[in-house]
Amino acid sequence: MFEPEKFIERQVDEVKETIGDEKAVIATSGGVDSTVCAVLTYRAIGDRAVIVFIDDGLMREGEAEQVTNFFKALNMNTRLVDAATEFFDALKGITEPEEKRKAFRNTFYSVLGRVVREENAKYLVQGTIAADILETVKGIKTQHNILEQIGIDPESYGLTIVEPLREIYKHEVREVARSVDLPAEFSERPPFPGPGLATRTLGEVTPERVEIERRATTIVEEETSDIESFQSMAVLMNDKATGIREGKRAYGYIIVVRLVKSKDAITAEAVNVPWEVLKRIDKRITTEIPEVVHVLYSLTDKPPATIEFQ
Repeated sequence: MFEPEKFIERQVDEVKETIGDEKAVIATSGGVDSTVCAVLTYRAIGDRAVIVFIDDGLMREGEAEQVTNFFKALNMNTRLVDAATEFFDALKGITEPEEKRKAFRNTFYSVLGRVVREENAKYLVQGTIAADILETVKGIKTQHNILEQIGIDPESYGLTIVEPLREIYKHEVREVARSVDLPAEFSERPPFPGPGLATRTLGEVTPERVEIERRATTIVEEETSDIESFQSMAVLMNDKATGIREGKRAYGYIIVVRLVKSKDAITAEAVNVPWEVLKRIDKRITTEIPEVVHVLYSLTDKPPATIEFQ
């Protein structure tokens, strides 16, 4: 049986012993994994922990401000790094999912390597969990935060990486989050992919297409906030479809809505969303985002699907 208090004590001691008197950068997205890592590292080394949020231009509306303000309110050393242009340049022209993940990963660690050097830090702490490693080594999909496990030396980015959560799964991370008294907005925060909305923008990732995906994401999350799920998402398809706008033919985008139930992200079941909720989502998306002419709902469990589309 998992005992979060014992896990916390053990990992704080381990982080303290590993980092010693050095400084560490904690890569934080606001997700429960990286937020727990930030808290554990702060407990271990105090002000020598630098909480870093990389604004890659691929996050949800207002996310950068929400996350950095949370850590600043706790008097933690917090830094916001604007790197959106670098990420969009790296993703330009790429449509294949694995190639996108690799381009994101390379940019992510290149930016973090630069930040680590600027902060005169020796270590990078990140929220890798057991499911990330398992899916990557099995070849299901490459998680952006996996390096050594697939033969990539972190030193190639100038990094020494610490992963306090690498042996536990999402539901156990949430137990730890509650034990360190994180507010529910973080301890119960639904999972969000490391590459952000790039994962949910099929085809080429451009600022314009990501903005459509971001607006659709906001609508889906607002309309399903009272429905129990592991993840709730909108996905922008690469193909377009014929629709009608002001009595004329319109060739527009397709959005897929997906909600799943899961415990550990290894398997998942599609949620039976009430018809009236789906119709409300459809109405809002096609009205508020005129570029979209079709809204679909994803019914497939994991397996054979994955939770995300890519």
